[in-house]
Amino acid sequence: MTVLPLRRPVTVARRGMVIAPHYLAAEAGLDILKAGGNAIDAAIATSAMLQVVYPFVCGLGGDVFMMIYEAKSGKLYGLNGSGRSARAATIERYHDMGLTTMPVFGIHTVTVPGCVSGWNAASQRFGRLGLAQALAPAISYAEDGFALGPDLHNALTRMSTREDVHRSWHTHFLPDGVVPAVGSVIRYPMLANTLRTVAQKGAEVFYQGEIAEHMAAFFAREGGLITREDLAAHQSNWVTPLGVSFAGLKIYELPPNTQGVTALQMLGMIEHQRLGDNALAPATVHPAVEAKKLAFADRKAYLTDPAHMRVEPEVLIAPAYLAQRSALIDPLRAQPSVAPGGFTGDTVYMCATDQEGNVVSLIQSNYMGFGSGVVVDGAGIVLQNRGAYFSLDETAANALAPAKRTLHTLIPSMAVRDGRPAIVFGTMGGDGQAQIHLQVYTALARFGMNMQEAVEMPRWIHGALDGREILQVEERFPETTLADLRQRGHEIQGQGLWSAGMGYAQGILFDAASGSMFGGADPRAESNAAAW
Repeated sequence: MTVLPLRRPVTVARRGMVIAPHYLAAEAGLDILKAGGNAIDAAIATSAMLQVVYPFVCGLGGDVFMMIYEAKSGKLYGLNGSGRSARAATIERYHDMGLTTMPVFGIHTVTVPGCVSGWNAASQRFGRLGLAQALAPAISYAEDGFALGPDLHNALTRMSTREDVHRSWHTHFLPDGVVPAVGSVIRYPMLANTLRTVAQKGAEVFYQGEIAEHMAAFFAREGGLITREDLAAHQSNWVTPLGVSFAGLKIYELPPNTQGVTALQMLGMIEHQRLGDNALAPATVHPAVEAKKLAFADRKAYLTDPAHMRVEPEVLIAPAYLAQRSALIDPLRAQPSVAPGGFTGDTVYMCATDQEGNVVSLIQSNYMGFGSGVVVDGAGIVLQNRGAYFSLDETAANALAPAKRTLHTLIPSMAVRDGRPAIVFGTMGGDGQAQIHLQVYTALARFGMNMQEAVEMPRWIHGALDGREILQVEERFPETTLADLRQRGHEIQGQGLWSAGMGYAQGILFDAASGSMFGGADPRAESNAAAW
């Protein structure tokens, strides 16, 4: 088996663990655990802190999804905290604006922000300390300031050069007109005030109170379609996770409107394949890439808001169907894709567990970096561009429609063995997320890697670029593997030794015998596994 040197050791603990793509966020969650909170409280605290120190990948104007294992009941719950399009958002309306395809940035890519509602639903049902205490660390850092890290500095630098960025973004992030140097003290007082208002008055203020009024007025001034009524109508939903068997585990993902079915299809197809002798062998990578192509074809054909789907999602992960799809994989040659997907998408994923055995898998996003490039004036709410994922083709599964949830790339995950959590895992990466789930779960369950090894393992992501199908790879892959893949027909494109474009993944392995937790934090970000 190929063994690569680790950049950091696996983190081992017994009482609790919080893993996030920024160290301050992970520490905020751990502090909540030490203050008597549970994993749900810690996850919300971590999520809120990420909006302060990592705002280029998540924000109050975005969505959130969670998978929660409640130790007391022994049950697994799913939370869909995604927002919907405006009720005035029709394909005809967009055509009247002169648009033939969905815009990528700007006010017309914004959907109703679901994050605050999702936090509140999880806190009320499973939390211990309450939403106000969970938000307190983020409020403090937004108000008192934090030292600017290199990842946020680089993101601000990239965004500051874009010509299509709304002036509200510059007002919020670059009030002095320049990108601050790494180490500069950054404060977001408007965001702090918005978070404090939510903490004091509850989540309802965001959708039906003064914050909602402020947002609705902003949309009206800027020509957006979202109204006060759209905000007031929003609610998060509890959903039932879907699962497939894989290498002795039952792996669960959330149902549509997420692409969780896509990850499950890929795992289900690979379960029928004979793989190589290690996770980086060509005989392991090739069928995985081919399974991705088949799953993405189904994703394009079927996945969207479940109220608009043409088939039940369970049909797509039925064992007989997955066996039929797996049989289409040519073990020697790469096949063309129907819908290869792309390489963009920025997200945060974090996970938390406590000494009682509660486990949270949480993922949140603005979609593309700073989302729409629009920030609600005076509120510090960075608005997502998740609506860009809709299609203006009325025959498409994910066609734009009023008050509709778009297909979402966000997929928190968990795997169980004998009814108890064995793995909690997730990653950022847009269309790459399901592909990374496949790679990491395969490394863990089929090849026995520990979590840190699996997270640090070189990754690949397949997609379309300039009209060509490309297999992007981190260049730590063995050259013999890359040469073999080229012979099978894959067009390989190197992405350096460590690439943020390959996602930031985090996860925890649970040892049922000892009760210990083994955490892996991704060195592609400013990640940390905080534990006690």
